[in-house]
Amino acid sequence: MVTRTNELKKLEAIYNENGNNLVLLYGRLGSGKEDLLDSFTTGKSYFYYRSRQCSDDKQLAYFDKQMRETYRFMKISESYEESFKNFRSKDGSKLVVIIDEAQFAVKKTNELFSALVSLKDRKLYPGKVMIILVSSSIVWAQNTFTDIIGNQKSAVDEMIKLENLSFLDVVRAFPDYSVAQSVSTYGIIGGVAEYVDRWNGRRTIKQNVCEHILSPTGFLYKEAEGYISTELRELSCYNTILGSIAAGNEKLNDLFEDTGYSRAKISVYMKNLAAFDIVDKVVSFETGGWDNTKKGVYRIVDPYINFWFTFVYPHLSELISRQPESFYNEFIAPYLDDYLQSYFVDVCREYLHLLNVVGQLPIKLVKIGTWIGKEGTIDVIGQSSNRENVVGICNWADKQMSFARYEELLESMKKARITANTIYLFSATKFDAKLVDLAKEKNSVVLVDMTEL
Repeated sequence: MVTRTNELKKLEAIYNENGNNLVLLYGRLGSGKEDLLDSFTTGKSYFYYRSRQCSDDKQLAYFDKQMRETYRFMKISESYEESFKNFRSKDGSKLVVIIDEAQFAVKKTNELFSALVSLKDRKLYPGKVMIILVSSSIVWAQNTFTDIIGNQKSAVDEMIKLENLSFLDVVRAFPDYSVAQSVSTYGIIGGVAEYVDRWNGRRTIKQNVCEHILSPTGFLYKEAEGYISTELRELSCYNTILGSIAAGNEKLNDLFEDTGYSRAKISVYMKNLAAFDIVDKVVSFETGGWDNTKKGVYRIVDPYINFWFTFVYPHLSELISRQPESFYNEFIAPYLDDYLQSYFVDVCREYLHLLNVVGQLPIKLVKIGTWIGKEGTIDVIGQSSNRENVVGICNWADKQMSFARYEELLESMKKARITANTIYLFSATKFDAKLVDLAKEKNSVVLVDMTEL
């Protein structure tokens, strides 16, 4: 099971503060919120309520019924404030009050949030209290919630987002996997905690894909469209756009020509997908070579949704008619390495970030990104506060990183109008003998074998 140590420490630190607290904790479905809360509440006095999708009156009725059953009182409350007056801590310690799936309960049409603020301000309960609003809706947490609370925003002490796990977390979760297997896993399911927990680290990539994704009984078989439809309507439109992006139509005009949707309609859908952390517009690293930069490129940033729309969605008929192994061999295996290239770049970028954190780079970086040129790409650029740079390129699929790739990098640097203190060449395979000799001659050229990551 994935353990969210950093988030647990943050919650514990907030709990140990002298005053009362109100926290918003949110993360996508499968982010591990429930396990985190279970670990956090162990040994503490707490009240947990799971909100329903129902009317305001019914929500209050369900909440108050649970309060009466928990604290053993008979009178039915007609408001949240009245119900909150019945809170008790079993041992006098700070009481933790959790409202899970708060997007169903905290609305403009009711007084729940105002009542929670009064609870925090000790107007309803004299003891110490830590209130945690929990949500699996990223859109609600980042947009709607702020609109609902209005001028009471200052009452919220912390907003904690449970981000997807990093590549390093995935490596730790699968100690029996090689680095290559971990990169493959990361490129297929990403860092969703539940996906990582249910992936079998003692089975091959192919076995996991066949069992969990291509089999009708697999837990990821209907996950892509199911996840999208949790918050977005018009699934057919979103599927059309995502399928088009996965097929290589990454610019607005390309999507317009491929889907037949108007540019205005596509822009609205893209905004919704971006708010849901599914799609993002790639912003190239700012350099002097802005005229040579490719602009307005969209990417599917959710790895599993990208995998599904790249490999499975275009072949749904075959998914039904073929056995999983046959489907994998024909529609996935021949193209998987090319697909994983971009995720290997993500891994290399994360590696560079970790080196920066521990002070193992020649300069201290303040930002890291990618430069996407009209001709050529610089996979990794890191820049210091005084605009010194390190750059890198990454090879996943080629049998060896060639000297020609290095020369292409130098040409891309000219177009980007940047120089670099150090050039990192990352490879999942071997290096050209000329590159090995170059690295021996120049300290500024560093070869990084994948097994070192």
